[in-house]
Amino acid sequence: MRFLTILIFIFALSSATAVETTTARVREQLVKTLLTEDAGEQSRMIQSLATEPYPVVAQVLNAWRQGSVFLHERPDQSKTPFLLDSVVDAQGKSKSISIVTGNSLTNETGQALSFAPNDLTPLDTSSKLRKAIKTTLDLLGMANPNPKMRRAAILKLAMDQNADFLPFFESALGREKQKEPMKALQEAIAITQLASQDAAVRDAAVTRLGTMNSIEGISFLKQLYEAATKTAPGAWKPASLANLRESIRKIDNYAWWGTMAGTFFRGLSLSAVLLVIALGLAITFGLMGVINMAHGEIMMIGAYTAYVIQSLFGNGFAFSIFGKTMTVSGWHLKGASLDSYFLVALPASFVICGLVGLLLERGVIRFLYSRPLESLLATWGVSLVLQQFIRGTFGPANVQMNSPGFLSGSFAWYDVLFAFNRLFVLGFAVFVVLLTYLLLTKTSWGLQVRAVMQNRRMASCVGVRTEKINMMTFAFGCGLAGMAGACLSQIGNVGPSMGQSYIVDCFMIVTVGGVGNLVGTITAALGVGVIDQILQPFLGAVLGKIVLLGAIILFLQWRPAGLFVTKSRGLEG
Repeated sequence: MRFLTILIFIFALSSATAVETTTARVREQLVKTLLTEDAGEQSRMIQSLATEPYPVVAQVLNAWRQGSVFLHERPDQSKTPFLLDSVVDAQGKSKSISIVTGNSLTNETGQALSFAPNDLTPLDTSSKLRKAIKTTLDLLGMANPNPKMRRAAILKLAMDQNADFLPFFESALGREKQKEPMKALQEAIAITQLASQDAAVRDAAVTRLGTMNSIEGISFLKQLYEAATKTAPGAWKPASLANLRESIRKIDNYAWWGTMAGTFFRGLSLSAVLLVIALGLAITFGLMGVINMAHGEIMMIGAYTAYVIQSLFGNGFAFSIFGKTMTVSGWHLKGASLDSYFLVALPASFVICGLVGLLLERGVIRFLYSRPLESLLATWGVSLVLQQFIRGTFGPANVQMNSPGFLSGSFAWYDVLFAFNRLFVLGFAVFVVLLTYLLLTKTSWGLQVRAVMQNRRMASCVGVRTEKINMMTFAFGCGLAGMAGACLSQIGNVGPSMGQSYIVDCFMIVTVGGVGNLVGTITAALGVGVIDQILQPFLGAVLGKIVLLGAIILFLQWRPAGLFVTKSRGLEG
């Protein structure tokens, strides 16, 4: 055991020594580059640094490019390049950090030297040197620890089609282990080879890009085809042109299917939000026959509940009461603790909106049963009041919502991006539908709700307290809308008018699916959400909505009861 410990210690010591030796070598190389007077040699030395993926190289080159590298000349006329520390003292001065040692420069007495930036003359650079530095920094980006950053740096370099980069691409390809950067390197090599004067190399690159379905390479292939057919139509062999056309066709077809898949995915996520909003509306409309025009504003309250909780977990928020601005201090949480706000916001939005729905039912709607026109006008008035209340409290502008870390980002599958927040919304919608189904079919409350929906008078005769069922069901439906608003805050804007953007779609879903029918609501939500997203790229947002609404009106002329008819002997109360 002691022998093993000694071996580990020796290995760690030798590794640390090797790292220090390498760092010292790289620093010396940087100093030589900075002090070289021949501009051509200096450019060559800068480019050679692209094979040194050490943080100090990028730090010094960035500083040099921005005019933040300085020279300190000692009495013996030796020159030492240095940087200024980021910490500034009370006199506006910063410590000087020697590039060769990484330590502070000192005078003859050993005191650290500090300078003000305005008192120094930066090391001069020419446009040619700055271009060489930029190229080297881009090449160093291929060694970034983050695979996505490596991929971005590789594709950025590929856009230049510079044959000088090919050795760097091929060298990096031999070391790369991650799938996305590896594919990007293969694409970069092929895109660069498209500019080759060797027809065989160029044709092989065309074939390779087509086989890879390279979205990044399609513009270069089309430029090449245009040049081949218009600028120099006789310079290409027929087989090469056919190969070029086939690669373009393959990538265009692949891109079309990818666009359709992305559109379908966005449509599914929109359908999920609409479904959760419309679910509560379908239940209350089917149960009570009440057209609740304030349902969109209930959803808005759920979104603002998420905003308030996010602010409480963070730095706080400001609001107004009777024209007086007040500030609530947050808890200033960070990291995972701050991200957990959304896990609290979901149940909180359900409870808050459920209570708002309870007050609305007890205060307004219960007096207007069997009076659909009056209930429609009353709830429309309530929606205006709620909008104005939010405007007066939080202001007319949209509020800033930040996705928690576990909902941020996306992953690519066949070049189609799947955002984590939209995937979460889809999963959450499935959870809500299953929960609602179990509540309606496996609980006594659900049995009573279904009984009241099928025959209110008979249910009342057998002891069902229809008034209590109305109250609880309306509160439940509003709670679902609140959770939908919290989910929508992750994929859309949160503002006082957000409810108006969804209320028409929700009523279309309820009507098309069949009033009070769970399966019909799910089917209609999928149809409305997906078709809306498919139509928008071709017709625009407004015209797409008009066409969809027209199609629904025609459908209802043929099938007035919707897709699925709820079995009922009357909905009158």
